[in-house]
Amino acid sequence: MTDPLTPAQRRRAMQAVRGKNTTPEMRLRRALDARGLRFRLHRRDLPGSPDLVLARFGAAIFVHGCFWHRHPGCRYATTPATRTEYWAPKFAGNVARDRAAIDALRARGWRVGVVWECALRARAAPATAAALDDWLRGAAATLEMPQP
Repeated sequence: MTDPLTPAQRRRAMQAVRGKNTTPEMRLRRALDARGLRFRLHRRDLPGSPDLVLARFGAAIFVHGCFWHRHPGCRYATTPATRTEYWAPKFAGNVARDRAAIDALRARGWRVGVVWECALRARAAPATAAALDDWLRGAAATLEMPQP
């Protein structure tokens, strides 16, 4: 199956994919703010530039898209049928970079949470924020929502 878009159209479409202020990230930010939690955004001095940093709790949170970051077992983590020789190493690189950032943060003493896009669908965002709030106030070093 060939791509129905021209290379220029495909390039524009791919350039429109945002890395910051995505819909799932904004949902989580609003829900955490409503719970009275304050955070910093995209701290570049930390490995992986976590999406949210709650220094008071010593926690860094990543909001991962299921497709781009390969959420195991998720129905949204599909692999394109075309150009698999391009996509496979790209996805593997994303996963390796995520793992390296998490490991580096853990080595610096940070608690690390990963919230997957599928946990932030419109109705699920408040419950996800409540569970994240519980994790922040607890002692667990890591969190992944939902579990793979």
